[in-house]
Amino acid sequence: MARTMTSAASRQNGAVAAIATYTFWGVMPIYFKLLGSVPAPELLAWRIIWSMPVCLLIVASQRGGAGLIATLANRTLLLRLTTSALLTGANSLIFFIAVVTGHVLATSLGYYIMPLVNVLIGTVFLHEKLSKTQWSAVALAATGIALLAFGEIDMLLVSLALGVTYALYGFVRKVTPVGAVEGVTVETMVSLVPALAVVGWYASAGSGSSIAMSWQLTGLLMIGGLFTAIPLLLFGYAARRLTLSAMGFAQFITPSIGFLLGHFLYGEPLDAARTGCFVLIWTALALFSWDMFQQARMNSHTKSPA
Repeated sequence: MARTMTSAASRQNGAVAAIATYTFWGVMPIYFKLLGSVPAPELLAWRIIWSMPVCLLIVASQRGGAGLIATLANRTLLLRLTTSALLTGANSLIFFIAVVTGHVLATSLGYYIMPLVNVLIGTVFLHEKLSKTQWSAVALAATGIALLAFGEIDMLLVSLALGVTYALYGFVRKVTPVGAVEGVTVETMVSLVPALAVVGWYASAGSGSSIAMSWQLTGLLMIGGLFTAIPLLLFGYAARRLTLSAMGFAQFITPSIGFLLGHFLYGEPLDAARTGCFVLIWTALALFSWDMFQQARMNSHTKSPA
C-alpha cells in the first residue's frame, strides 16, 4: 500500500513539474522577441554560459557534488548527456530563429508534432502500449500534419525539425539514469566550451558582443540562464516519473500558448491548411486526454478496497 501511494505521489509530482515546464516554455517567445537583435548562435551561447552558475548553485545547495562527479566519471552517462546537449542546443537554435523571423505559429505546430514522435519512440523502443482510442487520436493528429504538405512546406519543415529534435531529447533523458540537476549541469558543462568560443568570435567581430550593447540587453541575456536551467531541471524531473507518451501529450500546453501568442499577439495569419491542421490536432488532444482520464478512473476503482 505504501509503495502504491509513493508511486502515485511521484507521478503527481512529475505531472506538476511537467505542467510548470511547458507553461514556462509556452511564454518564451515573448522573451526571445525582446532579443531579436542578438544573432541566434550568440543568444544560445549566452544562455549556456549564464546557465552554468545557476546549475552549480543548485548542485551546491543540494550537496550534489559527489553525484555530479560520479556522473562525469561515467562514460556511458557522459556520452548520453552529450547527445542530449546537442539535441537541445539544435532545438533551441531552430526555435530562436523561427521566433525572431515571425514564425511563432510554426514553433507552436512543431511542439504539436512532438507527441507523434514520442508515441512512435515509446511504443517501438520502450514497449509502451496505447489503446485503440489513443491510436485514433494519433491518426487524427497525423492527418492534420499532412495538410501542411500542400502549400505550407516551409512551416512544415520548421515544425518537423523542432518536434523531432525535442522528442529525441526527451527519449535520451528518459533512458539516462541520472538526476535532473546532475543531468542539466553536465549538459551545460559539455556545451560551455563551444559557447565560449561563439561569444568570443562575436566579440572579436566588427559589430562586437551583444552583451555590451546596452544594460537592458545585458540584463535580458543574464536572465536567460535562469530561463534555460529551471525548465530543463523541471523537465528532467518529470521525464523520470511519467511515461513518454504522457509527457508527449502534456506538452500540448506549450504550443497552445504559442498558438495564442503567434496569432493574436503577433498577428500571424491562419489560412485554410493551417486552420484545418490545428483543429484536427486539438480534436486529437481532446480524444487522447479523455481516454487517459477514463483509464485512470477505471484503475482507481480497481485498486479501491472493497
